[in-house]
Amino acid sequence: MTLDFSFIWTAFKQLLPALPTTLQITVVSVFCGFVIGTIVALSRIFKVPVLSQLGAAYVTFVRGTPMITHLFLVYIGLSTILDHLSEKYGWSFNSVSIPMIGFAYIAFSITAGAYMSEVVRAGMLAVEKGQMEAARAVGMTTFQALRRIVFPQAFAAALPNLSNSLIGMLHGSTLAFIVSVVDINAQAQIVASTNWKFTEAYLAAAILFWIVTVAIERATAALEKRINVYNRGGVA
Repeated sequence: MTLDFSFIWTAFKQLLPALPTTLQITVVSVFCGFVIGTIVALSRIFKVPVLSQLGAAYVTFVRGTPMITHLFLVYIGLSTILDHLSEKYGWSFNSVSIPMIGFAYIAFSITAGAYMSEVVRAGMLAVEKGQMEAARAVGMTTFQALRRIVFPQAFAAALPNLSNSLIGMLHGSTLAFIVSVVDINAQAQIVASTNWKFTEAYLAAAILFWIVTVAIERATAALEKRINVYNRGGVA
């Protein structure tokens, strides 16, 4: 088998229109997952009754099951519930009203939330407890201490893991094609199906993913370097 290098370039150009969809799924899922993960992490660290137990169960279940399972559960389960409620109460809103990419947003945000909660929790636990006590001693509320002292340090400590989670979600977003979302992976399959050059099309997709991954790694390294300069008391 010989590779058609000219078609790799052709396929690469044809994949670019699908890049915004992949990035959109990744960014929305990671952002929503970060919010969910922060809430879960705080409930577990501060041992909030009921919420901490529910959070631990949520993290255990999601981390213990495949990402594709979450997508199927949301797509089939949410559609069934909405259609049942729509039929029962005469709503005009049902599963058809939700765009396919919406199911990917929900499922991947749930997935990201479980992993992000562990990243956030590890970052916060890396901050010495004495700093929170010192902040309260000078009159800060818990929220003020978290916002001004704990969160900035926790973010710096968790940045490498946050970057890994972002890259992992970028790669995991390829599962969105299951619910008919045309991302990079689905677009590669469409391009390849025109002349059966699947190897070339998927090589082009791999190169595109690699470029985006390197960009995330470089951006993270630059941000980490800038944070370290401030931590040393330098001037950026």
